[in-house]
Amino acid sequence: MQTADSERTPKRPRCDGSPRTQPNTPSAAVQGSPGPELPSNHKSWSPQQVCDFLKHHGFSDPGLLDRIREKEITGSSLPCLDESHLDNLGISSSWERQKLLNSIQQLNPTHVGSGKVINDPVHGHIERHPLLIRIIDTPQFQRLRYIKQFGGTYYVFPGASHNRFEHSLGVGHLAGCLAHALHERQPELQISERDMLCVQIAGLCHDLGHGPFSHMFDGRFIPRARQGLKWKHEQGSVDMFEHLVNSNGLRAVMEQYGHIPEEDICFIKELITGPPESSTKNSLPCKGRPIEKSFFYEIVANKENGIDVDKWGYFARDCHHLGIQNNFDHKCYIKFARVCNGDDDMLHICTRDKEVGNLYDMFHTFNCLYRRAYQHKVGNIIDTMITDAFLKADPYIEILCAEGKKYHVSTAIDDMEAYSKVTDNIFLEILYSTDPKLDAARGLLKNIERRCLYKFVGQTRADVNAKIKKEDYTSLPEQVAKAKPDGMFLAELKTEDLIVEVSQLLPERFEEQLIRVYCKKLDKESFSAAQQHFVKWCSDNNFSKPQDGDGVAPLITQLKKDWKFQNSAQSPAPQKQLFKDV
Repeated sequence: MQTADSERTPKRPRCDGSPRTQPNTPSAAVQGSPGPELPSNHKSWSPQQVCDFLKHHGFSDPGLLDRIREKEITGSSLPCLDESHLDNLGISSSWERQKLLNSIQQLNPTHVGSGKVINDPVHGHIERHPLLIRIIDTPQFQRLRYIKQFGGTYYVFPGASHNRFEHSLGVGHLAGCLAHALHERQPELQISERDMLCVQIAGLCHDLGHGPFSHMFDGRFIPRARQGLKWKHEQGSVDMFEHLVNSNGLRAVMEQYGHIPEEDICFIKELITGPPESSTKNSLPCKGRPIEKSFFYEIVANKENGIDVDKWGYFARDCHHLGIQNNFDHKCYIKFARVCNGDDDMLHICTRDKEVGNLYDMFHTFNCLYRRAYQHKVGNIIDTMITDAFLKADPYIEILCAEGKKYHVSTAIDDMEAYSKVTDNIFLEILYSTDPKLDAARGLLKNIERRCLYKFVGQTRADVNAKIKKEDYTSLPEQVAKAKPDGMFLAELKTEDLIVEVSQLLPERFEEQLIRVYCKKLDKESFSAAQQHFVKWCSDNNFSKPQDGDGVAPLITQLKKDWKFQNSAQSPAPQKQLFKDV
């Protein structure tokens, strides 16, 4: 009687004689054991045992084995081998290199099948390396789910509900795309898998340091709560990344995936903050990678020209949620990106000259987002009101940490355990609190919900040759309060009743500087007085005529001869050429 197996139709051999299994796919016997008579823990292998392991996987070249012994490559250093090491070992064949790397990868079973695919509404399906998943699945990274990307502007644009969490996922993906594209097209750069993974980690973790309502926290709250302290969210990201790695035991995990934590953690931090501005010709004051790999520092935080994956990420996602057209094509830019030697004898990421139109679209998109969303006057008002509420509540909100230490919202940045508990939820804690000490702060937040907002007084432009310096910003409300028109009986205004904001389109060499004034008093008399003060102040300082200036203060505008035929501050400024003709 025949068995079931004997009744099956035999498989037809391939005509070309090629095997059904890929050449670099190890057999079950090889996968189950590193080799005969070798300890199961590869980290304890001597150079000779490494040679035995390689022989077992088909590497019998005596020259290669001799170089392994000469360079004293042990089992603990095997996962750290990259393209440059393989060059030194004399392995030139790409197939041989991949075969060796596959063999080494089998030493760490956690590499296999532990990655994930994330469905992103902007970038589609994103495949994540298992080490990135380990970072994502930590409390420090999950905290970003509770921090709005747009801060208070969400109260203006209902669709802008996205958080720092999904933005960070997107930036990590784009960083990997750019690094991988350079690796594929320019093998002479010797970009290793380890390098590319570090770049992805930096993109993923570049915003870990953001506080409640994103830029409101480090741009408005901290400068007022802790005057004199120069702290930005980039520094918070570096500190939080260090805390994330240490508190979740990720140094050992990084070693499993072929990293050298001492070097790579330093490299990732430098990628997040960008190289110091003290960089000089043929010099890179960074420790993570040598000067031959200086171009890596232009991927996540590009201080050279501002073109980096962080901007591409929030351009695409912000436009998606705001309903604004994004004409910049980052995929096309990546396609034509190359690393070239610059005038400073350092390597930089460049692109084809025909991509200048795409770059025009990138800066146009930023200009559009800046004017319509990032600097929306009502969004700025709400951010200011939330800041005022946080300042009033700060002395009464305590954050408990280990060993009974207590921090406030403003001091939590000094301890990452405390800071990891500070999110947008502070808003709700104040709003729903019954503590009478928080009455003033709670009242401001209730006014936001009721839409009883500070009043927008007006906007003007500073003269190109008389820009306001940053050190003078704090004295502007006092100047407006003192600019009382002569011979007019107006409601009394104090310095604390007014808010003056100066915004400038990046980069700083752009000439437009907008000045906006808001009034905290909501009664008609105070608001009318603020308008009169503002127009008088603009006249005294030779600023552009505010919109509706003729309507709210005709006696003042008529006395200013330069204003008689001048467009209002709201009308578009004359177009200026941003780039040279190509």
